[in-house]
Amino acid sequence: MEYVQERVATLHALVDPIPDAPVDRATVVVPMTEREYAGLATERVLNTLETVDPGRVLVALRAPPDRIGPFREWLESFDLPLELCWCNAPAVDSLLDEHDLGGEFGKGRDVWLALGLAAAGSEYVVVHDADAKSYSEAHVPRLLAPLDGEFEFVKGYYARVEHRRLYGRLFRLLYVPLVRALADAHDAAIVEYLAAFRYALSGEFAMTADLARSVRAQRTWGLEVGLLGDAFDAVGFGGTAQVDLGFHEHDHRAVTGTSGLTDMSREVAEALFRVLEDSGVDPEYETLPTRYCEVARGFVDRYAADAAFNGLEYDRTHELDQVEAYADAIRPPGTDRRLPAWSDAPFDPGAIRAASESAVQDVAER
Repeated sequence: MEYVQERVATLHALVDPIPDAPVDRATVVVPMTEREYAGLATERVLNTLETVDPGRVLVALRAPPDRIGPFREWLESFDLPLELCWCNAPAVDSLLDEHDLGGEFGKGRDVWLALGLAAAGSEYVVVHDADAKSYSEAHVPRLLAPLDGEFEFVKGYYARVEHRRLYGRLFRLLYVPLVRALADAHDAAIVEYLAAFRYALSGEFAMTADLARSVRAQRTWGLEVGLLGDAFDAVGFGGTAQVDLGFHEHDHRAVTGTSGLTDMSREVAEALFRVLEDSGVDPEYETLPTRYCEVARGFVDRYAADAAFNGLEYDRTHELDQVEAYADAIRPPGTDRRLPAWSDAPFDPGAIRAASESAVQDVAER
């Protein structure tokens, strides 16, 4: 328990509050893939949302055609004002292809589609993952409450401690030491902003509909970092807050393999470097890997001490190996693959809704 402020407003759960919040004027976006179908964690999230009673819940689903029917029936079993967007429906893909927005896809593209739909019908948008085993009815109100005042962008933060181990490895071992190394070399407002977030890679955030229409989305795992860059440009320090969501438990990924943390590190680093270059910061790629590793090794020492202090297990060798693997992600960003802000998109979000609904209906009639 602490109450220290950061460079952005930091709102603490000092008395475990569920604050007054405009939940009835918000759409809660929950991205899902087929693996979330009837899962215990996802069931908990949806059951809890029944209690929260938001204005709307929008499930951004990426799944093959044979899973759409069962998925829709399962979602309809919850007492929620729920809309399903089939993000990889053939008709949706065709619409994007027609406007040269096809190609690579992932969580970022799914959330981008949902942001357009959500912002078209609500004052506020909340986004959070579906696999949180520790999901609480306080999460959505905590994320929304600051928006009903002076803030326009809100980021959630939490502690990742499970099974007597420290998690949040990509954030702890890549993002934090990398941004620290950058801060040591660059006196830039964007670096200070990126360093102010206690869990910059969290999938839990909220924003006004106006901001949702103005952000450009990374297509895959760099979504959260890319949003920080757009939020900084649009609302800056004064319009940003972060809120305490307590302890957090959700699914973990392997370090290696498809969609493992090593692959994710490349997407996150690319998004981070694009944010920096957009703001005129030269990361000095030739020396940055060495500087990053030096800072990260110091962090590993401190994590080891923290784990020992709390009686947790800690594998220093494994964490140092991850640092070495993540250093390979430090390279100039490639081709800019970001999706456009909805305010600049070549079609209305309603076209996405129509394409998704038509495709879902086609599946249902087979």
